[in-house]
Amino acid sequence: MKEIRAYIQPHKINQLTMALTNIPGFPGMSVSDCSGFGRNRTDQSQDYKPFIAKKRIEIFAPDEMVDVIFETIMKVAQSKHHGDGKVFIINTLEGGRISTGERGPEVV
Repeated sequence: MKEIRAYIQPHKINQLTMALTNIPGFPGMSVSDCSGFGRNRTDQSQDYKPFIAKKRIEIFAPDEMVDVIFETIMKVAQSKHHGDGKVFIINTLEGGRISTGERGPEVV
């Protein structure tokens, strides 16, 4: 199991959600508001606010679904402008389902 974590432009969240939910067996996702900055900063001649608003997406998926989810995020979230975001794939050792008490490496 892997975690796919993405930081994208807020205006792309609806389009991305629609694309991801069209993937057969899509396991679901969590979305939260966040802000931050990368290597390039905003123009300092204006009111200096280095933090840019983003949406943080967290998806825990079986290994066999990672590539299609990753490629969907990369394609849909891209506007070819600076600040489109980042996507990370992180190994997940195990998870647990609180309602049933299940625990293991494949609890999605």
